[in-house]
Formats: sequence, C-alpha cells, structure tokens
Amino acid sequence: MEVKKKARLAKEASQSLAILSSSQKDTALELMAQALEKHIPDLIAENKLDVDMADKNGRSRALIDRLILNEERIKAMAEGLRVIKALPDPVGEIISQWKRPKGLEIGQKRVPLGVVAIIYESRPNVTADAIGLCIKTGNAIVLRGSSEAIHSNKAIVKIMTEAAYSVGIPVGSIQLIEDTRRESVQELVKLNGLIDVVIPRGGAGLIKAVVENATVPIIETGVGNCHVYVDGRCDLDMALDIVVNAKVQRPGVCNAAETLLIDRTIAPELLPRIVEELKNNKVEIRGCDETIKLIPDAKAACLEDWFEEYLDYILAVRIVDGVEEAIEHINIYGTGHSEAIVTSDYFNAEKFLNQVDAAAVYVNASTRFTDGYEFGFGAELGISTQKLHARGPMGLKELTTIKYIVRGQGQIRE
Repeated sequence: MEVKKKARLAKEASQSLAILSSSQKDTALELMAQALEKHIPDLIAENKLDVDMADKNGRSRALIDRLILNEERIKAMAEGLRVIKALPDPVGEIISQWKRPKGLEIGQKRVPLGVVAIIYESRPNVTADAIGLCIKTGNAIVLRGSSEAIHSNKAIVKIMTEAAYSVGIPVGSIQLIEDTRRESVQELVKLNGLIDVVIPRGGAGLIKAVVENATVPIIETGVGNCHVYVDGRCDLDMALDIVVNAKVQRPGVCNAAETLLIDRTIAPELLPRIVEELKNNKVEIRGCDETIKLIPDAKAACLEDWFEEYLDYILAVRIVDGVEEAIEHINIYGTGHSEAIVTSDYFNAEKFLNQVDAAAVYVNASTRFTDGYEFGFGAELGISTQKLHARGPMGLKELTTIKYIVRGQGQIRE
C-alpha cells in the first residue's frame, strides 16, 4: 500500500507544484541547502548506521566510498542545490513560435514531466540532487533508494521536505519509498497514471530489472563501461595522469574508466609506468595476451572483462593497432556512456569524436567529468545512455517536456 499511496500523493501535489513561480522554488532550494548544513551532525550519525552495516556485510571499498557522507560531501550537496537555484528556470520557456497562413500562432513551451520516480542504489547524495532538480523543474518526485542507504535517505528526505513544505512547496511533492524489497520496485514501475516517467540509476542488474518489468515510460541511465584510449601520438605524462584519474579518483561511479586501450607503438614504454601507478592505488589489472607479456603479474582477461562495469579497483587492458581498432572495440563492448582518447594527433581526435557512439566523448580529458555539476547543470538525475528525449547528464531541461500553445481568433478548419 505504501508505494501506491505515496505515488498518489505525489500526483496530487504535482498539479500545484507545476505552476509555482521561480522565486517560490528558489526560496525552497535555498532553505533546503541551509537545512542540510544545519543538520550535518545528524546526517553523519544516520549515515554511519548504513556504513557500519555495509562494512559488516563485507561490501567493497568502492561501494563504501559511494555510501559515505562526511561534512565535505554534505556541504557539496548543499552547494549543488544553490547552483541549481542560480540556473535559469526552464519551465515556461517558449522554445519557438511561428504563425500559420490562417493566422494561428503556434508555440512550443517547456512544462514539467509531472511525477518522476527515480530508483537508485547506494549513493545518498543522489537523494538531494534529485529532489533539488525536480523542485526546480516543477516535478513531484518519488524516490526509491537501496536498503544500503536507507537511514541516510530517510534523514535527507525528512530534513529537505520540512524545509521545502515550510515555504509553500505543496505537501506530498517529495516522497520516499521506505520499503526496500524488490516488490516495491515492481509495483512502482507499473503505476501508469500516477507515475509519468521512471529513471533507474544504478548497475546493470537494476536497470535490466526495471526495463523488463516497467509499463511506465523509462529513461535509461547509464551502465558505465567507459574506456580510455591512449593513442600512439600523445603526451605520455598527460596520458598517465588521465588514465589514473579516470580509474582511481572514484572507482565506484559510472563515469570511472573500466578499460584501458593503448596503442601498440607506445605500450612497451608507457604501459609499465601506468600500471605501476595503478598498483600503487591497489588496482588489479586484467590484460590481453600482449599486456601480460609486458605486465607478467597481470591476470588474463576473458571475454566478459571487455563488457564489465567493475565499479571497483579493477581495470581491463588491451593493446590495439591504432585508433580504428580502438573505436571498433569501444563500439562493440562499450555501453554508450563516456569514452576518451589521449592524443596529439588532430585527425585521430576528430575521427574518435565522430565515430565513437557514446553520450560523452572526450579528447585529452578524464571520463570522470561526465557529471551534471561538472557540466554546469548543478546536478543530474543520471547519465542517459539512450537516444530518445535525453542523452548524457540529465539536468533541468531534460526534466521537462514540450506543450504546444496555439492561439487563434475564431479559426475553423475547412
């Protein structure tokens, strides 16, 4: 009963939320940011319950890192809300307007999606980001996080809803499903008429389960089997820095690199340097046959490794013959998330940009930048790897749809 009841409350609130002024929504965002900062000790205490349980259950270092809330991260959540507040409100924007021969004036106007359900895994900062983005865009939100972050999520939602409702955000606009059984997901994704869109954000298993069971429209967000290709012509020190950053800066997130492709002409010189630095960060290497000749203690990669999103301190490595083979590998095994080339060759860079099929393609930069905050969106609800409606970081505009506004003076169709 909880799932349907909360979805109905969100639906009822969405009609009033959709027509709030920008100033009302921005006031709520600021108060929510202040509330998070005020309650830092409380949030850390609740989060510790989740972290301790994850540690007790033997969860990986990377997953626990995704789960942790500390003072710095909570302040970053609050700052994210303020960045969203400072951005232009897309709701009500007239995208285009034209006049027809019979005098009809037709325009395209941005409007909220309605009720957005987000199903996500262990990162509690997603809770704050999602609420902020949906309030700014006039969407009610139904959150269904994982059991691993339930104490953190409940605390964040309580703090943010009290602040939002105190300044006129319609009661019911923000809902958290506290039932973390699989059945609650299966029920949520079938609530046509109450939920307007479902956004699954997590690993391949979660996304697959939602896609296979949903009757509500879905925006798929990305499983991130991301690659860095190091071209034969490149700055070796730059390549080392980018590969290490893409893998170890935060390995448990979807824009972390999972596979390194390196040109055969520079592999003997550069690959041992890269691997030495990765091993200093306790990264396990799984390599092709040629990689193992250069790195004898690497594990042999199997076919599944080229498809894998590890979200852990593991990197697959393959030596390739040039940019064409790298592009071919990425387009076969990649998930369409984020791909990077390190090169000083303009033509290879352009070929990579034009031929790699992904939501974000980089030249001489880490894949870790595929992020709503880094792209200037304040935050994002996920990285869409599909091609309909939204692709890449889902910021404010991606959480709206189009309504046609038609004005006439009594015209009838003959």
